[in-house]
Amino acid sequence: MTTLVLDIGNTAAKYGCFRGAALAEAGSVATPAELRAVAQRVQAEHVLLASVAAPADVWAAALGGAVSGKVIVLRPGETPLPIANAYATPHTLGADRLAAAVGAAHLLPGRPVLIVDAGTCIKCDLVAADGTFLGGSIAPGLRMRLQAMHHFTDRLPELALPSAHDAVTLALCGTDTRTAMLSGALHGAVAEVNGLLSSYRQQHPTLAVALAGGDAAFFESRLKGHIFVLTELVLLGLHRILVHNVG
Repeated sequence: MTTLVLDIGNTAAKYGCFRGAALAEAGSVATPAELRAVAQRVQAEHVLLASVAAPADVWAAALGGAVSGKVIVLRPGETPLPIANAYATPHTLGADRLAAAVGAAHLLPGRPVLIVDAGTCIKCDLVAADGTFLGGSIAPGLRMRLQAMHHFTDRLPELALPSAHDAVTLALCGTDTRTAMLSGALHGAVAEVNGLLSSYRQQHPTLAVALAGGDAAFFESRLKGHIFVLTELVLLGLHRILVHNVG
């Protein structure tokens, strides 16, 4: 069975094509028409779409006649899931957080998992050993931290994230405004996540940590303890939800 999932985020719409249980292809699309072309090219039988930005219905409508099976829009709080969801307001839960939880429960079963999803926002979410999604935290991502300092002040400049090489050599103690802002945003984010990891590990000694998201590479060598790097965790979770709904 060939299936297609789409994760519509705040900065990009990323798709994953699965052949059976394996992720065969991943990429990005900019418009519903581009998604339709991908669905036709890979001959997708079923499609699941999830969005944390604009509603996915327009994207779903563009697939009319291009898919032989079901086109499902993931609606947290309504769409059946392969895990339990203990979130107090399930309808407000971001589809990306939900999908990552499903993926983590499938890939790391039988133990509590903390998912660190480092994207536009940094989400740290906990899945219990029995696969129940419990909730977590949402904080500004790396770019958002830099943008906020510029936006909410009169004199702090707008900075881009440094290259991978410059991030490695970034001093803890900034010696000018630029390096002080970068240190606060980047080193501060790492310290924040490591602090959360320490607290969660005290509560859950057998905790596994799954790292995902567009900025996962930045955090990979900076987080303490053993980390599972699962860069396509959201796509894998969306696929598990799709399989759960189409059999």
